[in-house]
Amino acid sequence: MKAVILTEFGAPSVLKIGEKERPTIGEHDILIQVKAAGVNRPDVIQRKGYYPAPKGEPQDILGLEVAGIVAEIGSAVSKWRVGDEVFSLIGGGGYAEYVRIDEFLALPKPKNLSFIEAASMPETLYTVWSNVFQRGALKKGENFLVHGGSSGIGITAIQLAKIIGANVYTTVGNSEKQEAVKALGASIAVNYKEADFAEELKDIGIDVILDMIGGDYYEKNIELMNPDGRLVYINSMGGAKVTANLMKIMQKRLTVTGSTLRARDYDFKRTLTQEIERDVLPLLEQGHFNPVIYQVFPLEEADKAHELMESSEHIGKIVLEVK
Repeated sequence: MKAVILTEFGAPSVLKIGEKERPTIGEHDILIQVKAAGVNRPDVIQRKGYYPAPKGEPQDILGLEVAGIVAEIGSAVSKWRVGDEVFSLIGGGGYAEYVRIDEFLALPKPKNLSFIEAASMPETLYTVWSNVFQRGALKKGENFLVHGGSSGIGITAIQLAKIIGANVYTTVGNSEKQEAVKALGASIAVNYKEADFAEELKDIGIDVILDMIGGDYYEKNIELMNPDGRLVYINSMGGAKVTANLMKIMQKRLTVTGSTLRARDYDFKRTLTQEIERDVLPLLEQGHFNPVIYQVFPLEEADKAHELMESSEHIGKIVLEVK
């Protein structure tokens, strides 16, 4: 099969199109003919050599989310049939013509979404649902701040938070991104290059914060939070080490937590998949949520997709199309 191969760690140019053996499936697996694969920040980190794939996943083929058609089913598979259209979060191997998926980790592709739109969603849906609505317990009427509002994570978080009736605030890097996230439902979008978000939002009081930056955002987040607030980390792009004032955490009764998803065990991912199918998929099928696609590249141009990802110019998702 055709695949984008990570030939060594380094710049986007290390991604080369080549031939790999088609994955073999077990009795509870399905083989997906990939139509589209999402590009995500963890792909870039893995390409640079800092984020190895979990054991059992391809180490030389990137890609954490795909959409496609069931091409083959294992002997014990009961949920799917050949020809079904699915999308899925995977541990790796998405930049290829075929990928193996456990039958219980795949979701039925909504008929109102294209393969490209569907492929843009699993990584952000799982991350946001797990961290904002489960770990962060965001509720109707609460104030929610998501940093990086124009990223795939940000766009998903803004829309889902608005759907449940939360008040949404965010940070972005330019005026174009400000307008884009406001159109999705953000009440205030602070351009962090021109203003201090902590100063701009100080009179609001935030109940839940989803942060992928870390670093000096930590203390500002703590200052902004309401009593019993929840601060949830999913990355630390601005630095992983911070100085914590424990008295402020105790006085406000704050919860400071975080998670990574890729290495979580099978039972957790299966349960999360079931919850997303039950609670989130109907929102997609009813058109309450709109995927935002910034640019689509052919599989052969994965290196260009990575260059764009690293530029941070994009608003929404970058997707590879497999033909």
